[in-house]
Amino acid sequence: MRPHRATIGSLLMGAAAALGASACCAGPLLLVVLGVGGAWGSRLSALQPFQPLFVVVSVAFFAVAFRKLYVRAEACATGEACAVRSVRHRQRVIFWVVVPAALTLMSFPLYASLFY
Repeated sequence: MRPHRATIGSLLMGAAAALGASACCAGPLLLVVLGVGGAWGSRLSALQPFQPLFVVVSVAFFAVAFRKLYVRAEACATGEACAVRSVRHRQRVIFWVVVPAALTLMSFPLYASLFY
């Protein structure tokens, strides 16, 4: 896999795991706010035992993305997308947009009682 795709892949997988971590708590609230009701929405609470696992997986993927972006930025051949400074800068901006949003979602069970 190319270095820039591995970084984006790590970010996407981390964001997906963060969504999984918040599905038990934020999912039903979001469905109610959107006007989508039904008993099936309450079944998302069955994911609550897996929430710590989703958090660990998400943090691991974000750590890999951070490592690829900052600690060990791979040397790229001329002409590769990762050799262009604007691409690396854009990836870093996306990283710092996605990570706080994911952390907010993952920590939702801590402040969910304020909404229910």
